[in-house]
Amino acid sequence: MKNISARKYAYMNANLLDGKLDKNGNMPVLKNAAVFVDGETITDICTDGTPDTAGREIIDLQGAYLLPGLINLHVHFVPAMPVKKPKPGKEQKKTDLKALKEKLSGFKLTEKIILAIQKGVARDTLHSGVTTVRTVGGLMDTDAKMRDRINAGKIAGPRMFVANTAVSVPGGHMAGSLATEATCPEDAIRDVKKIAKTRPDLIKLMITGGVLDASESGEPGVLKMPPEIIKAACDAAHELGYQVAAHTESPEGVRAALRNGVDTIEHGAMPDDEIIRLFRERKAADICTLSPALPYTLMEPADTGLGELGKHNGTIVFNGIVECAKACIANDIPVGLGTDTGCPFVTPYDMWRELYYFTRYCGVSNAFALHTATQVNAEILGISDKTGTIETGKSADFIVARRNPLEDISALRTLSMVCVRGNLVRNPKVKRVKSIDEALDKVWGAI
Repeated sequence: MKNISARKYAYMNANLLDGKLDKNGNMPVLKNAAVFVDGETITDICTDGTPDTAGREIIDLQGAYLLPGLINLHVHFVPAMPVKKPKPGKEQKKTDLKALKEKLSGFKLTEKIILAIQKGVARDTLHSGVTTVRTVGGLMDTDAKMRDRINAGKIAGPRMFVANTAVSVPGGHMAGSLATEATCPEDAIRDVKKIAKTRPDLIKLMITGGVLDASESGEPGVLKMPPEIIKAACDAAHELGYQVAAHTESPEGVRAALRNGVDTIEHGAMPDDEIIRLFRERKAADICTLSPALPYTLMEPADTGLGELGKHNGTIVFNGIVECAKACIANDIPVGLGTDTGCPFVTPYDMWRELYYFTRYCGVSNAFALHTATQVNAEILGISDKTGTIETGKSADFIVARRNPLEDISALRTLSMVCVRGNLVRNPKVKRVKSIDEALDKVWGAI
């Protein structure tokens, strides 16, 4: 990215959606709006009269819809892999991620290769309209290095908040690949301190298993991390000034996480009165991720590669995520949105689908979904003073859609402009994975 400190723009004739809801839960459309940007900052917003545009490059939006850039609170910064349909009668062979990491870690070029791949992920993420991401588990500390390259203007990408390596336990979710293997509280404290040296923005725990590592029908999300390890990791993280996010896909896991200090529940599970009470006491947030589980729920078992086991367990997890989000919304507990990019069938460019699933399965309006993916997600991240809404003094993070997303969320699928920290991308394009697009379009049509 080039230095843009001297650039001045006037985005004219916009239908402006500022990301905020009125007292009736609507997001008013501000017609014929003009948004002024000086360098990285929104300096003025005019909704009446003829504003003074002297000394500015005028960009006539011709009635297109300008709204805050989307924020994705749950990603793994890896590319989407093409769908390979398994042979009849055979399930998809699972990749041994731990063995793969051990093999790759012996090569000096591994980090350079990962960063080169992540550069493409950053581009596709940004060009899809996501201007901020939170990564929640990655290889080594490459996420932090990618964040620093973007912040330095060396490459284009979204604003990043990173966890780097997560903390797990032997046999736990992503243990030995994207996460460490703590066997006791002392190990957890050591691991948190070691991860802190890689300069993350948060700490991630893998408290339960998930659909992909479940070995029995009806038992996805089994509790793997003992409460004493959860507490030790949370205490160590909080002492160092970090919030803690936790992979949790069962009621037992959510309870253990909240009782022992976790700040955000990633995914969620079927809630009860105690879980809602614990959310309130912890002032914790629920991060709803519908995109990874829904394909297993709606697609044919033979097409997912996980068979009937994956379909059954995927449905349990999906229903738990939905009900947790709905209960939290009903009880005024913050609910954020993330896609879990990096899971099968989840691309870096499909945040718009997560918003659509949110409206369809959690019963919220398009306005509420847009508000969640912008202002609420920014509040959960603690950056609502910088981004999440279109307001004077905030970062120029916005997207432009030709159609009204309040009427049809799929208007966000193809954008005419994306702007992050004042850097404008005209006619953004993503590198699509045809097999995933085709599979997800079938899912979308089946909803």
